[in-house]
Amino acid sequence: MQDFRRDFLKMAGLSVAGGATSLLRSTPLAAQTSTVTTGERPVYFDVRRYGAKGDGNTIDTPAINAAIDAAANVGGGTVIFPAGVYASYSIHLKSNVALFLQQGATILAAPTPYDGLPSGGYDAAEPQGAWEPYQDYGHNHWHNSLIWGENLHDFGIFGPGLIWGKGLSRGHNEKVLPNTTALGVANKAIALKNCRNVILSDFSILQGGWFGLLATGVDNMTIDNLKIDTNRDGLDIDCCRNVRVSNCTVNSPWDDGICPKSSFALGHARPTENLTITNCYVTGIYELGSVLDGTWKPMQSRERAFGTGRIKLGTESNGGFKNITISNCVFESCRGFALETVDGAICEDITLTGIAMRNVNTAPLFLRLGARLRGPKPETVVGSIKRVLISNVTSSNADMMSSIIAGIEGHPIEDVKISDVYLEQVGGGSAEMAQIQPPEKSDAYPEPTMFGDLPATGFFVRHAKNVEFSNVEIAAKSPDARPAFHIEDVEGADLFRMRFPDRKSSNQIRLKGVTDFRVFGCQHFPDKSMENADDKLI
Repeated sequence: MQDFRRDFLKMAGLSVAGGATSLLRSTPLAAQTSTVTTGERPVYFDVRRYGAKGDGNTIDTPAINAAIDAAANVGGGTVIFPAGVYASYSIHLKSNVALFLQQGATILAAPTPYDGLPSGGYDAAEPQGAWEPYQDYGHNHWHNSLIWGENLHDFGIFGPGLIWGKGLSRGHNEKVLPNTTALGVANKAIALKNCRNVILSDFSILQGGWFGLLATGVDNMTIDNLKIDTNRDGLDIDCCRNVRVSNCTVNSPWDDGICPKSSFALGHARPTENLTITNCYVTGIYELGSVLDGTWKPMQSRERAFGTGRIKLGTESNGGFKNITISNCVFESCRGFALETVDGAICEDITLTGIAMRNVNTAPLFLRLGARLRGPKPETVVGSIKRVLISNVTSSNADMMSSIIAGIEGHPIEDVKISDVYLEQVGGGSAEMAQIQPPEKSDAYPEPTMFGDLPATGFFVRHAKNVEFSNVEIAAKSPDARPAFHIEDVEGADLFRMRFPDRKSSNQIRLKGVTDFRVFGCQHFPDKSMENADDKLI
């Protein structure tokens, strides 16, 4: 592995001075072959020397896979894509082989037979397994992708080129999309299953299909400095261990930006754990491609289907989330942060810190424990959310919807600490909204919109235990008749140094079925402790 890293660094240095092709040109004609040799064996494999045209029309799949096979057959190496557009169907990754996309290089997802081609297409999806019903179709299949690898180790894809999923499906028409017996449609730019020691860095993805990246059961993975401008999910990190995501930009107006999951797609429940996401920007407002080309064109309201674009843990949640840290990230014109477990997952030791949000279009913070229980029976039972720390968060011009912490009856969300948070909502809630009793919907798909209008400006908290707020300010741009907090069926709630909208000194906290409650140290608001509060507005 050390030799591989050293060789890659050498190659990267060559690319700055004109790329590996300059080395080829300086080699005597008699010595030029389809590879570049350093030392005793070849280590650089130029796809053009294996027959790739890079003209955007010729299908270069055979040449690309031949170059990858050649590198794998000698123990590993780097497959180089010089500047050009390489139209391709399914590319097969191999252990100990890196792909390097030079500046100006594009791997283009070619059109499919559904687009009118008489023959050709992507690898067929794997046969369905017994666990197929437990997650959406796209999560169960990897081979129907532009670039895929399974049971591999020690490999990577490096930039600064582009992967353009022009010929990929977005995966909405699932009645037509599954094609397990013949070549056909692909719906993922990159798909990885049961791999380890993976590095993805510096390249861009445009129009990535259902997933720009689907990584399932991948351990020891680094994702750094990717720019993803896509038509559904950006990064899905499913059942993975020891993953580092950093310095990434994701524009995904129609679906989630960065989405850790823990599905049953491997045939067993496996947590996503030891994951960090840092220094990333997610948004759901810009026209497809305009982030990559630098024009940053906001979508017109009629085109803006969802404006999703967020960081979300869930929805697939059989295996759980453990030891997760999300830090120093920016959310713009998208949905807020979501932590969801509705399929039996145990979520614990989650930290969210150093987050800036602007123009969030639903709840800035959404913590949901539910009972959809999509998994094998009777093993699948209600999960849990415990030990969640949220700090140093600022949100401005958020929607009328408050932040949400919602378990279900008999299964509270536990041990949540929220500190040093500023939430500016648009306000405008009416006195009638303050009286709303949102439905439970314990078995529903989890989204902040699932409860409809909420009876609070800042936080709606229901079915929780040991919840602490400190140094939190709730602001409303327009007058809002709802209390700042609606707290219901909660055991142990502390509010310390709160600031409420308009500095109001009363009617800012609704308590229903709350025990062991305390509010203290708040400007313009009296200290108060209560052992029990069945239904009280203070």
